[in-house]
Amino acid sequence: MIIHGGPGGNHYVFERTIGPLLSTSRTVIYYEQRGCGRSEMPFDDTEYSVPLLIEDFKSLLHWLGVKKVDLLGYSFGGELALEIAHALPNIINRIVLSGPSLIHSEVNKLVQITGFCSVVDSKMYGQLQEILNEGKSIDDVYNAYWDRADRKVVDLLMFENQEIARRNRDMWEESSLVNTGLMFKALQKFPLSISLIDRLRDISQQTLIMTGVFDRNTGIPISKLIHKELSNSELVLFHHSAHFPDLEEPEKFKETVLAFLEN
Repeated sequence: MIIHGGPGGNHYVFERTIGPLLSTSRTVIYYEQRGCGRSEMPFDDTEYSVPLLIEDFKSLLHWLGVKKVDLLGYSFGGELALEIAHALPNIINRIVLSGPSLIHSEVNKLVQITGFCSVVDSKMYGQLQEILNEGKSIDDVYNAYWDRADRKVVDLLMFENQEIARRNRDMWEESSLVNTGLMFKALQKFPLSISLIDRLRDISQQTLIMTGVFDRNTGIPISKLIHKELSNSELVLFHHSAHFPDLEEPEKFKETVLAFLEN
């Protein structure tokens, strides 16, 4: 089962790139979360929460008649995969995480703030420094940085290879699928009472964590934090990738995932 990121993303690019490579050896099942990609939106914009996303997943497995699955989650999908494994331990076999996030953690926001500073030109760097010097909260700085980020800056944040970034953006535009931001806002507004990082030690499944060394979006700090808390996990670094090793190093990504699942 492939769990997409965002929050609010879709599988359009994954289906056309790394997905077919994985499907040569495994049965790959895609689904797009409520209000995401080609899935219908809920009647109420506030009906986005981790418990609801877990119930949706559980209902899908029941409909498929599948008793146990492996999960592959990328970006926020990695975080959601861990939430699913925590809530439904008996139906999850192995877990693969690619550039997983912890969207409620200040560490994740700090990684992105630092990432922005590392990729912008000198003029914008000065503007970002002015924001930092205003003594704002981490949340306010984080939001201000994203408000100032154009497509070029976002691509530099997410990709080391800008030609691959352009191809990725071409597929985004080809898909005509738009992330409305509603899910992200709802999840930010209504975090769980006990954060995921405080529950990771309850997850016992074998877990593979894959992270690009140039990942400026979630990055090595988040992956190492998750790796440290998961007792049965291994961390593999991709030395030519940023946030999407599946696109920047597809062959290594495929071989690493399949070797882990088939071991």
